[in-house]
Amino acid sequence: MSDDLQPASSRPFVTTPAHVPALDIVILAAGESTRMRSQTPKVLHMLAGRPLIDYSLRLAEALSPSRPVVVVGRNADALMAQVGARARYVHQEQRLGTGHALLQARPALQGASQTVLVFYADMPLITQESMQALLALHHQNQAGGGVLTMLTFTSDSPRGFGRIVRSAAGDVLAIVEEAACTPEQLGITELNPGLYCYDADWLWRSLDEITLSPKGEYYLTDLVAIAVGQGRPVWAHHVDDASEMMGINTRVHLAEAEATLRERINRRWMEAGVTMIDPAATYIDDTVEIGPDTLLLPGVHLHGQSRIGAGCRIGPDTSVVDTIIGRGCRVQRAVLENSELEDHVDVGPFAHLRSGAYLATGVHMGNFGEVKNSRLGPGVKMGHFSYVGDAAIGQDVNISAGVITCNFDGSRKNQTIIGDHAFIGSDTMLVAPVTVGAGARTGAGSVVTRDV
Repeated sequence: MSDDLQPASSRPFVTTPAHVPALDIVILAAGESTRMRSQTPKVLHMLAGRPLIDYSLRLAEALSPSRPVVVVGRNADALMAQVGARARYVHQEQRLGTGHALLQARPALQGASQTVLVFYADMPLITQESMQALLALHHQNQAGGGVLTMLTFTSDSPRGFGRIVRSAAGDVLAIVEEAACTPEQLGITELNPGLYCYDADWLWRSLDEITLSPKGEYYLTDLVAIAVGQGRPVWAHHVDDASEMMGINTRVHLAEAEATLRERINRRWMEAGVTMIDPAATYIDDTVEIGPDTLLLPGVHLHGQSRIGAGCRIGPDTSVVDTIIGRGCRVQRAVLENSELEDHVDVGPFAHLRSGAYLATGVHMGNFGEVKNSRLGPGVKMGHFSYVGDAAIGQDVNISAGVITCNFDGSRKNQTIIGDHAFIGSDTMLVAPVTVGAGARTGAGSVVTRDV
């Protein structure tokens, strides 16, 4: 099945890291996320199957071979447990602003690189292409004596972003935070999302020149005015797609980002050969893989590490979680969790595959059936209203309507074994542990308590 899945090169942020001169990346993740109203750190909230921080890490890994430095705040244990060895960590114990946050990385990075790229951990929609364009522009800027290059975008909905102040000639002069803007400056639509590329030596020297704001914080935005005051050019790369610059501060923002990312994911898979009848009603995590010529009907939810083979028909109204589905399968109005289907398996409607279910090639599982922690051999026909749990079923077995493996005796789960070509009649109760031999038959309404 893996040969049918889209190659990794088509997926975002997984290309070979860009070759840039000694680039270090700092990801700011020390905010306390109070507006999320949650006990979970903001950057660990899930977006299309990944925690927010994962998007920043994947971006950093695509841009530089060096592990990024993540600036964390109080109660950072959960974040560091999630990220693990993918990053280096520095702590900002006091909330004294973005300039103070970056200052915490200076002991770890000073003298290590020519260039430092800084961005926030709560901006999951930035594309690798935009960041590479920023880096390319910055290297041109450095050649002319520039020390700071930034991303900007234009929007009539500023959402609290600072305004870019330019001269009459169009040169960047300063960034003014929204709270400090004059009425005239509030009308500026070019905004600062907070993504910066610095000459490293200049950055680590200049952080000490940032002065304390009236709010008692040190702002990275002040570095623009410091550079301009030194006669060092500040360049800006304008990103045309404002959705890339969306920051996540509330659950409303999280839902907006989910909608944008879902549209990107669906478009990517449609361009790779997957058909969607209604993309707006199709929900695919960023972690999922799908083969070409698969049809997704409305109400399909594909989550986690699920992999769907080529030529399948999934849905409508089907949920697939951490499940592998082979080629040419048909699954409708079903719930599949932690399961595996080989090729040409037919499931549903109204079926439930629970953890550990394995359906071999050609299995048919009818409506209102349930399978848990069991293997159904090739060609098994499992009729409607049946439950199979903790069982091993051989080839070409017929499981008639209403069959139940009675696998739990009140204290432990027991196994049922059914041999090849057996016929299990309707409403048979198989009281485990029990074995039904190859070719054996049970009549309708049987209660099997001994091996057959």
